[in-house]
Amino acid sequence: MNLDKSVIGLMSNEYVFEIEGRHVGQFAAAVGDDNPLYSDEQYAAQSAYAGLIVPPTFPIAMNDGKVELPIQLDQRRMLHGEQEFLYYQPIRIGDRLHCRIKVSDLYDKEGKSGNMQFLKLDTEMKDETGELVCISRMNIVYRAANN
Repeated sequence: MNLDKSVIGLMSNEYVFEIEGRHVGQFAAAVGDDNPLYSDEQYAAQSAYAGLIVPPTFPIAMNDGKVELPIQLDQRRMLHGEQEFLYYQPIRIGDRLHCRIKVSDLYDKEGKSGNMQFLKLDTEMKDETGELVCISRMNIVYRAANN
């Protein structure tokens, strides 16, 4: 079964993600990024950020795996196509971000093996005052079902 445009606008429940230094350190080590902006408080305090921040791709890890969209997706048909991060302010250790995933678009393209759908998911992250901090935008290739 293919998805239809009625999925655009559907949203997950809101969840809160607290940025912990240990988690940031593990992520930076896993991606091989030893920038002192993520771990050296004295260095980071003297930077343009005036404090510790997270690696630019860190928002990809800001999901506990329990967040669900109100649509049924066949995991076997899904491929991660593209990822981008839109920053409105830095994410800092100690931040508590209110997050919600939203289906922002769905479109079709014809590929070598048939029709493919592209599902665009935006995870909006807001601070405690409701200000937008970051959008993590993922484009999922939803392949045609095998008959």
